[in-house]
Amino acid sequence: MGRPISKEHEIAARRLNANTLLALILGLPILAGIAGIILPAFGYMPALGGVRFTLRHFAELAGQPHILRSSLTGLAVGLATTCGAVAIVGTFLAGFAGTPIFSRVQHLVSPLLAVPHAAAAFALAFLVAPSGFLLRLVSPELTGFLRPPQWLLPNDPLALSMVAGLITKEVPFLFLIALAALPQLPLRQSRQLTAALGYGRLSGFLVSLWPALYRQIRLAVFAVLVYSVSVVDVAIILGPQLPATLPMRIAQWTADHELRARFLASAAALLQLGVVLAAVLIWLLIERLARLALAWLTYSGRRLRNDAVPRFISAFAITACAALIFLGIAVLGAWSVAGLWPFPRALPAELTLQTWLRTLSPLWPALLVTMALALLSAALALLCAILLLHRNGAADRGGDRPHHRLLYLPLLLPEISFVFGLQILIVSAGLKPAFWSVLAVHFLFVLPYVLLSLAAPWRELDPRFERVAAGLGKSQRQILLSVRLPLLSRACLTAFAVGFSVSISLYLPTLLIGAGRLTTIATEAVALSSGGDRRVIGVYALVQASLPFLAFLIASLAPQLLFRNRRAMRT
Repeated sequence: MGRPISKEHEIAARRLNANTLLALILGLPILAGIAGIILPAFGYMPALGGVRFTLRHFAELAGQPHILRSSLTGLAVGLATTCGAVAIVGTFLAGFAGTPIFSRVQHLVSPLLAVPHAAAAFALAFLVAPSGFLLRLVSPELTGFLRPPQWLLPNDPLALSMVAGLITKEVPFLFLIALAALPQLPLRQSRQLTAALGYGRLSGFLVSLWPALYRQIRLAVFAVLVYSVSVVDVAIILGPQLPATLPMRIAQWTADHELRARFLASAAALLQLGVVLAAVLIWLLIERLARLALAWLTYSGRRLRNDAVPRFISAFAITACAALIFLGIAVLGAWSVAGLWPFPRALPAELTLQTWLRTLSPLWPALLVTMALALLSAALALLCAILLLHRNGAADRGGDRPHHRLLYLPLLLPEISFVFGLQILIVSAGLKPAFWSVLAVHFLFVLPYVLLSLAAPWRELDPRFERVAAGLGKSQRQILLSVRLPLLSRACLTAFAVGFSVSISLYLPTLLIGAGRLTTIATEAVALSSGGDRRVIGVYALVQASLPFLAFLIASLAPQLLFRNRRAMRT
C-alpha cells in the first residue's frame, strides 16, 4: 500500500496546480505575442503569403528614413524620464519624509494617480502650446505677442515636452509607490542617528535608507522605464512628429491599409524590444555607477549639511508636477465650455454648453464600451487577486513567488511589441476583433496593478481575527467571506479603483486588438489630438480624467456607508 497523502501535501498540490494554471493563463499570451512578431519579422506569415524565412524586412526597416533617430529618441526619452522621476522623488523623500510639508504634498499628489497618461498629456499640451493658457496669461503685456508664435511646442524635435509630460505623470506614481514602502523602514531612528553623526538630511537618508527603499520600488522604476521608452499615446500628443518615435511609427505601419506592411511593423516591433532591452541594460549600468558613488560618499566621510538648495528644488518640482496637472485639467474644462476664445485673451469671451450637447451623442457609445471594459476587467482582476492571495495563504508576499512574477511581464515588456504580436496571431487565425478579446487583454494589464495594490494590506491584516473565527469553528471560506474581506473592504475597493483606472487609460491594446472597431474614450481622445478642435478634445479628455476620479471617490466613500454603524471599520 502507498503512503497516505497528508492534508498539507494535498493543499500544496492544489496550490501548485493553481500556480501552474496562472503561469499558463498569463505566460502563454505573452509568449504568443512575442512569437507573433518574431515569425513575421523574419518573413513567415502564411496568412499574408509569407512562407519563407528571410531578412529582407530588416533591410527594408534599415532603409526607412531616420529610423535610427526614432529609436534613439525613444531610448533617450525613457532614460531621461526615469532619471528625472527617480531623482525628484528620491530627493524629496530624503529631504522631507516625516515633516508636515511631506504630509501636505502627499495629499496633493495622491489624487494624481487616477489621471490617465493621455489626459495628463492633453493637460500639459493645453498649457504649453504657442496659443496655450500659460502664454495667454502673460500676453501681450509681457511678451508683446498678438498672435501665437511659431514655436514647435508641444511636438518639439528634441522631445522635451514629451519628457516633461511623462515626468509630470510618473513622479506621482513613483512617489505613491515609495510612500507604501516607507513605513517598512526605520525612518525616525535613522534620522536621529545620522543627525547625531553630523549628516545633512539628504546625505543621511542616502547613506542609511535609500538602498533599502530603492530595492522595494525597483520594479516600479523598471515599469516606468519600459513604459516611457515604448509609449504611444503620449508620443502622439506631445512627442516629435518628423521623425516620430519608433513606437509611433510601428503604430502607423500597423494601421497601413497595405497588409504586407505588417512584416515591416513586425521587424520594427522586434527592434523596439531590442531598444527596451538596451534601456534596461543602460539603467543597470546607471544603478551600478550610483552604488559606487554612494559607496564613495559613505566612506569619504563627507556630511553635506548644506542641502537646502536641492531640497527646495525637489519640493518645487514635485509640487509643480501636481500643479501643472490640476491647472491643465481646469483648462481642459474651460475649453470644453468655451465659446469664442481668441488669442491672446486669458479667459474665454463666453461660456456655452453647445460643445457638450453636440458631443454627447457620438461620445455615448465609446463611454459605454469604456465603462464595460473597465468594470469587467477590474472586477475579474480583483476576484483573481483575492483567490490567488487566499490560496497562497497569509504568508504570501504578494508577488515574491516565482509564478507571481509572471504577473509583472506586461509591465516589463513594451506594449507595442507583444500586443502587436497578439494582433497578428488573431488575424492569422481568422478571428474577428471582438469585445471579449479586448477584455482579455485589458485583464492582462489590469491584474498586476490590482494584485500589487491589494497584496500589502492583505498580508498586513492582523491574523488574530482569523484565529478567533477558526476557534469558533468557521471554515476557511467562511473566514474569507465574513472576516477578511469585510476588514479589507477599503483595500479591495481601492484595488478595484486602481484596476478601473488602468483599463480606462489603455490605448494601444484597445486599438490593436480591437482593430479600430471597438472605440473607447482613450482611443477617441488620442484620435482627436490630430484635429484642431480644442473644445471637443477638452470634452473627451475631461471625461477620461473624471472616470478614475469617480472610481476612487466611490472607493473612499463606500466604507463610510457600508459600515456607518462600525466606526473602526470606516478607516
